[in-house]
Amino acid sequence: MAKTAPVPKRAQAEETAQPRRPRIGLALGSGAARGWAHVGVIRVLERAGLRPDLVCGTSVGALVGAAYAAGELDRFERWLRSLSMADVISFMDVGLNGGMIKGERLMAFFRAQFVDRPVEALEMPFAAVATALRTGAEVWLREGSTIDAVRASIALPGLFTPVVRDDHLLVDGGLVNPVPVSLARAMGAEIVIAVDLSTDILGRHLRDAEEAPAAAGALGEWKRRLQESLGALIPMSADTPRFPSMLDVLASSINIMQVRICRSRMAGDPPEVIVAPRLAQLGLLDFHRAAEAIEAGERAAENALPALLDLCARV
Repeated sequence: MAKTAPVPKRAQAEETAQPRRPRIGLALGSGAARGWAHVGVIRVLERAGLRPDLVCGTSVGALVGAAYAAGELDRFERWLRSLSMADVISFMDVGLNGGMIKGERLMAFFRAQFVDRPVEALEMPFAAVATALRTGAEVWLREGSTIDAVRASIALPGLFTPVVRDDHLLVDGGLVNPVPVSLARAMGAEIVIAVDLSTDILGRHLRDAEEAPAAAGALGEWKRRLQESLGALIPMSADTPRFPSMLDVLASSINIMQVRICRSRMAGDPPEVIVAPRLAQLGLLDFHRAAEAIEAGERAAENALPALLDLCARV
């Protein structure tokens, strides 16, 4: 009887090796206070055993992504859930030189509470998107201070003052790339999970202004005073038609811009999975409503989970 040739050890190893899991990238979109939904999305992914290999974000997506990449998401979520309207107002250092909110109080808080490690030293590959104000160029922040990168990415025009970095004046990355799928691919993602916070928000602020002109609570009082101060710069007569507030017009304009840009960019470079929380009930500055946003993120991620698990099994 002929002897069977022994199977080389390398071939044996190849036969018994488990299929390589595709590299998963998480692209977290912009959306101001709606961004706390990203925490809920991440929680669902991790419970399903789908921990991303890399994360990138624009604006508030960069803020949540940085906390996740630094291994600080638990502490960060506890802080989010503890926020009150008074806390939100305390971070609003109002000024009219480049933006209504300078952002210094908020960044000082983060520097006091979290260790500011370089981006390249975080536990997970991370990057943030900003926009060069003078040229309109998309800027990918992949090294240096993590907090400085986040601060540049969240510099929403008209709301936060711009940031100077490497001789560039940087503002919110949502102007050019609201959901950074392209950045996730550039970082090596084979499957991109895109979290889009803008699917149901068009016209939301204008509808609210018509239905409930007088905002309640401390945040509403802050907005009223700010609008009165700005209104004093532009006197109006008694017969002037009633318009939405400046903040409502600003928020709605930003929403239109980001929705249109996001749709265009994702049509050209579609992600494998889109998670789309329903967040129209949250206003631009409703940062104190973290529990609602996180719950909405969890619901949306759970809805997208079967397709994602199937995709990972087939790739």
